[in-house]
Amino acid sequence: MATKLMDAAKRNKADEFYTQLHDIELELKHYKEIFKDKVVFCNCDDPYESNFFKYFAINFNYLGLKKLIATCYDNSPIAYTQLSLLGEDKIISNKNRHPYKIEITEVKDYNNDGATDLADVKFLLQNKKNTLTLLKGNGDFRSEECVKLLKQSDIVVTNPPFSLFREYVNQLVEYNKKFIIIGNVNAITYKETFKLIIENKIWLGHSIHSGDREFRVPDSYPLQSAGFRVDENGTKYIRVKGVRWFTNVDYKERHEDLILYKTYSPNEYPKYENFDAINVNKTTDIPCDYYGYIGVPITFIDKYNPDQFDIIALGIVGSIDFTSERKMEILDKTGQPTGKYTINAKGTLYRKFNPNIDKVPSFKDCKDGQLYSSIYARVIIKRRIKNEN
Repeated sequence: MATKLMDAAKRNKADEFYTQLHDIELELKHYKEIFKDKVVFCNCDDPYESNFFKYFAINFNYLGLKKLIATCYDNSPIAYTQLSLLGEDKIISNKNRHPYKIEITEVKDYNNDGATDLADVKFLLQNKKNTLTLLKGNGDFRSEECVKLLKQSDIVVTNPPFSLFREYVNQLVEYNKKFIIIGNVNAITYKETFKLIIENKIWLGHSIHSGDREFRVPDSYPLQSAGFRVDENGTKYIRVKGVRWFTNVDYKERHEDLILYKTYSPNEYPKYENFDAINVNKTTDIPCDYYGYIGVPITFIDKYNPDQFDIIALGIVGSIDFTSERKMEILDKTGQPTGKYTINAKGTLYRKFNPNIDKVPSFKDCKDGQLYSSIYARVIIKRRIKNEN
C-alpha cells in the first residue's frame, strides 16, 4: 500500500501529504534544546495550514527561537483555504492566491488570555506590518527567494514533496543546514541518500520505526482504497506505511547499543553466493560473535548505532562487487520456469534455496540445476570492535 501510494505520488506529483501535529510533537521533543536562538525555516505549502508552522508559532517562546520563517508555493492545493490573512475567514479562489513568506521574531499574548496560541499568531499576521509579505516568484524551495531564506536559516523542519526528496536533501546538504524532515523509508536506498548515511551525515529520527501514519491530503485528492477516510468536517486523510523522520541532528538514544543475544552458526546464517557476507532476516537476529560482513534488512537503519556498527554498502549492483557470474533462468512467483535468463540474479544478493525457510526459489542454475533464492534489499554492515579499556 505504501509503495503504491509513493509511486503514484511520484508519477502524478500528487504528493501533498500534510503531517499531523501529534507526530511532529512526538519527534521534535527529542531536539528541543537545539532550537534556542536559532532561525527555523518551514518551506511548506501554506504556513497557516502547516502543522510545522503551527508547532513553532505556538512554541516560539518555549523553544527560545530567534526567528521563524515559513513560505508557501503557488501550486499549493490548500493555500489560503482556511484563513484569509487579510482579515476574514473564508476560502480564496485560486486566481487570487499568491505565494508569500511569513517571518516572525516574537509572539506575544496579544489577547491577554494568559497564553500564546494560534489566536495570537493570527492577530500578529493580520495587524503587524511586514510579518507577511508576498513573494515575487512561485515559492518553490529551489527558487532564488527561497534559497536566500534558506541561507539565513539554521534549521529546516518540514515535510518535503516525496517526489523531490533527493533534490530537497541535496540542497540542504549543499548549504550545510541542520534539518528534521519526513520521508519514505525507501529513500534509504537512493544512491545519494545512502551515501550520506554511510558518511554519517544523515540518519533516521527517534519516534517512527514501524507501522503507518495518517496524513491530511487536499480536498481534490481521490479516495482510492482502504486507509482513506473523511472526518466530520469533510477533511480527507490517508494512512501511509514506511514513513520515517530523516535528520542530521543527533540525539542520545541513537547511541544506545542494540542488544544481541544469538550466536553465529553456518547453518542458521548462510552466506550469499555472490558476496562474502552472511544473511540475517531480522535485525534482532544479528549474531553477537560475528565480525565479518552481514546483510540485514534496510529497516536496520531504524536501530543503527554508529558506535556499534559500520555501514558498508547496499546489497545491490553498483554498490558492491558481486563475485558470481552464473547464468540462471528466472522463475515466476510459483517457482516455475519463465524462459527468461539473467546473469548474477539481476544484480541482487542471492543464496541457495532452502525449502525449510524459503517459499519458492527465484532462479535455477542453467548448468547444474541448483535452485537459488533472491534476497530482498539488504544493507551490508560490520560490527565495530570496541576498546574495552
